[in-house]
Amino acid sequence: MNKSQLIEALSKKENLTERQATDVVNLIFKSFTDELRNEGRIEIRGFGSFVVRAYGAYMGRNPKTGGTIKVDPKRLPFFKVGKELKEMVNQGKES
Repeated sequence: MNKSQLIEALSKKENLTERQATDVVNLIFKSFTDELRNEGRIEIRGFGSFVVRAYGAYMGRNPKTGGTIKVDPKRLPFFKVGKELKEMVNQGKES
């Protein structure tokens, strides 16, 4: 599912105009982004949590040339799936 499909589903399910559904989805995404940008944590019980992980600088390899390059430190969002979501996805499936 992509963003436009989410907007369409929300619009149909909640009887909203497409513009209203777009505003709701954009508000949620902006709130999530702002919270993560400010080192916050987002936890949706039963679904999962989002945090920002900091990675230090390291020496990497340029796959084109094979030479080493310095990779700067970075912060990346990380999602950890919740127990209930994991169980729903795996329901009825055997390993």
